[in-house]
Amino acid sequence: MFQRLLKARSGVYFRARSTSRDAETDRARATSIFRSIENALQDAMAEQADLKSSVDEALALSAVTLGNDSDEYLTREPEDNHYQNLLGSEIAEGERRLNELEVTIRHIQFLKTALVSRFPDLGFADNTPHAKDIG
Repeated sequence: MFQRLLKARSGVYFRARSTSRDAETDRARATSIFRSIENALQDAMAEQADLKSSVDEALALSAVTLGNDSDEYLTREPEDNHYQNLLGSEIAEGERRLNELEVTIRHIQFLKTALVSRFPDLGFADNTPHAKDIG
């Protein structure tokens, strides 16, 4: 009976792949995910660094243009007030985004840690910072 089933398939036999080929396929998939996570993490950290620099620069500019006299706001030109308000709203938006980026970076780091812990034999742990290094 078994021979008739095999003949009915017209000579096509099922062959499982070798374990080394399976391992290589799994490694390639996990490595692809790891690289994607690494790229996302690096992009978010670069955005965070650039934005922090811009916010710091805006804060410094705002402090300089604000003046240091206690009653300077009374004699300030309306145009200067307008620019102070613009700087203030830009700084607030930048700080809001910095907070979002901090949360996003922590989530991405969690994904990276989860991947490393699920595939310990693939050597990703060598590229993962320790908990003390993660902000």
